[in-house]
Amino acid sequence: LQDALFKHMSQYKDLLYVQRDFKNGEEIRRLYCLHALNHVLKARHRILKNNSLLKEAAESGTEPPECLDQGMTRPKVLILVPFRDAALRVVETMIKLMMSEEKMTVGNKKRFREEYGAVPDEEEEERVVKRPESYKLMFSGNIDDCFRLGIQIQRKFVKLYAEFYSSDIIVASPLGLRTVIGAPGDKARDFDFLSSIEVLILDQADVFLMQNWDHISLIFQHLHLTPKNAHNCDISRLRTWHVNGWSKFYRQTIVFSSFQSPEINSLHNKHFHDYEGKVKITAKELGGSINRIAVSVPQVFKRIQCSSVLDVADKRFEYFINETLPEFRGPHMSHTAIFVPSYFDFVRLRNYLKKEEISFAQICEYTSNSNVSRARTYFYHGDCHFLLYTERYHFFRRVQIRGVRHLIFYQLPHYDEFYVELINAMESGVDQGMKGNKSASHVVSDGTFHATCTALYSQFDA
Repeated sequence: LQDALFKHMSQYKDLLYVQRDFKNGEEIRRLYCLHALNHVLKARHRILKNNSLLKEAAESGTEPPECLDQGMTRPKVLILVPFRDAALRVVETMIKLMMSEEKMTVGNKKRFREEYGAVPDEEEEERVVKRPESYKLMFSGNIDDCFRLGIQIQRKFVKLYAEFYSSDIIVASPLGLRTVIGAPGDKARDFDFLSSIEVLILDQADVFLMQNWDHISLIFQHLHLTPKNAHNCDISRLRTWHVNGWSKFYRQTIVFSSFQSPEINSLHNKHFHDYEGKVKITAKELGGSINRIAVSVPQVFKRIQCSSVLDVADKRFEYFINETLPEFRGPHMSHTAIFVPSYFDFVRLRNYLKKEEISFAQICEYTSNSNVSRARTYFYHGDCHFLLYTERYHFFRRVQIRGVRHLIFYQLPHYDEFYVELINAMESGVDQGMKGNKSASHVVSDGTFHATCTALYSQFDA
């Protein structure tokens, strides 16, 4: 894997790799850390060599050579990761790579380990024990998602927590950078440090979808803009493409994700500008997930016809309220959970159900713990007909919803394992006493458990 990826990285081509998982994650991290360090050290060596040439020319009184080796600001590499634990692993990998050759001194290392190391939480550890293995791997360590770290690299010294404008590498989360970039009208906002990024790496881009993809879009909008201040820039050594506004064509963008999505594909189509070209690596064959379903549940897939990706949201909503929802409004179709991947679709459905005065409960990533418990209780006891449930909440909490008789996927989930988890939980999520009660609406005449699963999809969901 490293040979295949490094072949494209070393040629400075834009790269999108959508087969990242927990098995090859460390291997990929070590590779892009090596690539980032190699880029920074080669650039530093070039600058030091040119400094010597300019010094010799000044001492001899000869005409100085043309040394175009710098950008408008110093930061050259930007690495975006979702959690502090991932940033900890990145920095530790870089330190190990640099210390393999000679002994290095690392500044602020103790502070870094205190702020980015695992935070002991007994309640959290007890909660994680009951979750799937993928959840434990994803949320191990410090999962704070607001941070930014400048790293300055010298010959035998690595300084952590360096100022951005004296840093060579910036490791940050999208939210951490968003708080610095700010919004139009904010007094304290800064994005000049993004003007000369030469290597941009997004690791675990699929997690950014579960956080807030708008932060990623904002970061790309502020790349390679003309700085408002000089920041000690030596104009005489400024590269030609920075002066001409061609910086984006000399930036290498590397994205690692566990799956494809319209948002991630949009990065590949709209923001991969490297003049060396771009490469997209996908799986030749995708293994299905339906074969991992352990319960006997009829699954119905309904395709939504639409001619453009811009019409998908409206067509899906119209199909749902006109075709799907009426089938599940009868009293015999109670205990219906509606799984919604997009928060915008969730808000749209919530407003419609309120307007039509349809009995429902809701659970999303912004719902308080008390309201979540209340909604789960109401749904389990049949005090509400529907339950709206978002993918982002399931991603971060992975709770088991009891009492689900009918499951509707308003859109197929981003993570295929969620499809399996939610259907398999339908059997275990129904109390055995309820299954034995023949008067219950979800029990057929012989007292056995009955369930259905309906999924809406379009040709643009793949």
